Amino acid sequence: MTLQKYKKCIFAAKSIAMKDIFFTENLRQSSGMRVFIFAFIFLVCTLLGAAVVKIMDSGGDLMLKLAEGISSILMFVVPPIVYYFITRRDHPMQQLGFREVASPAGMLLMASVLLMFISLPVTNQLTTWNETLKIGGAFEKVETWMKNLEDEAAAVTEQMLNVDTFGGLLLNLVIIALIPAVGEELTFRGVMQQALTRKMKNPHLAIILSAAIFSFIHFQFYGFLPRMFSGILLGYMFYITNSLWTSMLMHFLNNGTVVVLYYLNNKGIADIDVEHFGAMGGWMVALSAVLTAALIVWSWWKAER
Repeated sequence: MTLQKYKKCIFAAKSIAMKDIFFTENLRQSSGMRVFIFAFIFLVCTLLGAAVVKIMDSGGDLMLKLAEGISSILMFVVPPIVYYFITRRDHPMQQLGFREVASPAGMLLMASVLLMFISLPVTNQLTTWNETLKIGGAFEKVETWMKNLEDEAAAVTEQMLNVDTFGGLLLNLVIIALIPAVGEELTFRGVMQQALTRKMKNPHLAIILSAAIFSFIHFQFYGFLPRMFSGILLGYMFYITNSLWTSMLMHFLNNGTVVVLYYLNNKGIADIDVEHFGAMGGWMVALSAVLTAALIVWSWWKAER
């Protein structure tokens, strides 16, 4: 190869590399482009998930669970990972949120677990308030539509949770607890909350807004407030510990507790009102709220130190 041809090859290689860097950097800087890419990936995966459910939902309980699991993976696990690999040049999984828990990791993880149970009275009080909300008037048809969605979702959930075998318990822990914990945290904390934090420069607003979107996307109006509250807790602990491992653990414990309690009820080992597990009245709700806020503040202070 002559020197002139060699120089041409080097120039061409550099041009290709510069175009690749330019394209990637533009994706990083253009919020409109990022929103479009994620929305497109999410829409395609959601349609694929809906198609899977449509095909498999007539095959009995096992097929229903498998369909729900595959649908959850397609909707919430695949889009964030594909999106970050497209728009992030270096360490996409780390930038998505798979980072080491901030120090002191052990204490912050313990605080996160404790937070989910300390906050139960507040969560249940919000559930009670939410269930009594009535829209009526000009929005009566909308309220009826939301109520129907709620009833359909409750019926599917009840069908999936109605197991009394150890194998069924393990399958439910994977389908109902593990997959949603991973997928929803990837989407709502890893993508949305981080994007809003960068855009708004205010972590509190970003946490609250991403929690509201997290709750809304479930399309369950009568559980909106408690689910948004849980999203806020998950958002704060993700921000404080700088790691998705924390919010995924909390999310798994929240869903997994419901799965285990239903199993114990079905086996006749316990008789627990799962829907209002941890419900308390009066001053206990106030104490729960104070302890919840104090634990978040303490975790923030500990992580910053």
